Amino acid sequence: MKAEKTISHKGNGHANGGFQNSLGFVLACVGSAVGMGNIWLFPYRLGQYGGAAFLIPYFIFIALFGLVGLSAEFAVGRRAGTGTLGSYEYCWNTKNLGKLGYALGWIPLMGSLGIAIGYSVILGWVLRTLWAGLTGTLFTADPGAFFGEMSSAFGNIPCHVAVVVIACALLIAGATKGIEKVNKVLMPAFFALFLVLAVRVFFLDGSVEGYRFLFIPKWEYLLKADTWVMAMGQAFFSLSITGSGMIVYGSYLGKDEDIPKASINTAVFDTLAAMLAALAIMPAVFAFGIEPASGPPLMFITLPQVFAQMPLGSVFAVFFFISVAFAGITSLINMFEAVCESWQTRFGMPHSLMAALCGAAALAVGIFIEDGDKVGSWMDFITILVVPFGALLGAFSIYYILGWKEIGKELSLGRKKPLGSWFGCIGKYIYVPLALFVFILGILYGGIG
Repeated sequence: MKAEKTISHKGNGHANGGFQNSLGFVLACVGSAVGMGNIWLFPYRLGQYGGAAFLIPYFIFIALFGLVGLSAEFAVGRRAGTGTLGSYEYCWNTKNLGKLGYALGWIPLMGSLGIAIGYSVILGWVLRTLWAGLTGTLFTADPGAFFGEMSSAFGNIPCHVAVVVIACALLIAGATKGIEKVNKVLMPAFFALFLVLAVRVFFLDGSVEGYRFLFIPKWEYLLKADTWVMAMGQAFFSLSITGSGMIVYGSYLGKDEDIPKASINTAVFDTLAAMLAALAIMPAVFAFGIEPASGPPLMFITLPQVFAQMPLGSVFAVFFFISVAFAGITSLINMFEAVCESWQTRFGMPHSLMAALCGAAALAVGIFIEDGDKVGSWMDFITILVVPFGALLGAFSIYYILGWKEIGKELSLGRKKPLGSWFGCIGKYIYVPLALFVFILGILYGGIG
C-alpha cells in the first residue's frame, strides 16, 4: 500500500465527520471484514475442499466480490451521504419509491444488529478464554468442560457485558475518529501477532502435515460443485458484504478517494488475514496429532489442547486470543456503527446516545442466548436468512434500482480514468445473480459462510 493520502472530505458533510486518510479507511474496512470466519472457518475449509485447489475459486470470488460488491456498498453510502436506511431510501427514491426503500433498509440493518448480538456472546467467550490463559487456569481444566461451562445459559455475563461496553465506549468516544484510531492500532497488531504465531508453529515437529493438509492441491475437487459453492460463500461473507455495514463506512469517505482501489486493498488484506490464520492454526493442530475441526470447537476446545502441549504454550495462547479479540472487536464496532448511524440520522438523536442504546439492545437479547445451542441457532437464522437477503437487497437496489449511470459516477470519482460500462455489466449481470445464489444455496446447504 502506498503512503497515506490525506482525504479532503470534499462533498462529505456527514455530522460524524469522515476518515482522515485512505490508510485509516482501508484499515477500518479490513477491521470490519476480518473476523471469526477468517480464523475458525477458512483454515478448515481450505484443507477440506481441495487444499491449494480451493484457493483458485476462492481468489476468483474474492476479487469479484471485492471489486463490484464492496465498491458498490462504499459508493452508495458516499453518494447518499448517510448509512443504511438513508441509502436505501436514496436508491428507491429515484423510482419515487423512497418510503419502500426506507422500509426495505430495515432488513439489512436488523441483520447487522442481529450479528452483533450473537457476535458479542462469542467475543465474550474469547475474553473469558483470554483471561483463563492469563491466569493459567486454561490449562488446568478439561477444554471441553471449560467451554461447556462458559457457553451455558447465563454462564458468561461479566465478559459478555465487558465486550459490549468496550465496543460502545469506543464508538461513544467518537464515531469516525474512534473507529479510525482503534483500527490503526488493532489491525496491525492482529497481523503482527498472527505472524509471530505462524513463525513459531513452523518450527514444531510434525507441522509439515498441517501444511500438506492446507496446500497440497487436490485438483479433483475443482470438479465438485461443493468446492465452488463453499469458496463463493466463504469469500462473500469474509468481506462483510451485508448490505449495511460497509455502506456506513462509505458515507464517511471523502469524494477524492478511489473506491475500487480501496475495495481491492480491503479484499487483499482480508485474504492475507485468512491465510495467516491458516498458517498459525492447522500446522499446530497436526503437529500434536489432534483432529482438525471448524467453528467454536476449533477455537475453544482444539486449540487450548494444542497450546497445552506447546513449549511456552501459555504465552502463545495469550497471543492468539488477544489477536482474536482484536479482530472481533473491530468487526463488532462496524456492526454497531451501522445501526447507530442510521438511528442517529433518522431520529435526530446524539450518536453517543444511539451507541449506548444499541449496546443495551444487544445485551437485552444476548444475555438470554448465551447458551451455546441458542446462540448457534440465533446465528444460523441471522447468517443464513437475514444477512444474505439484506446483501441481495443492497446489490439489487444499487445496480438495478439506482442503476449504473448514477452509481458509476460515484465510483469514478477520485480516479484518473472513469470506470467503463463493463463494471456495471459485471455488477448487474454477474454479481447480483451470485448474491441471489448465495442466499438460495445458504438455505439449501444450511449455511455456506
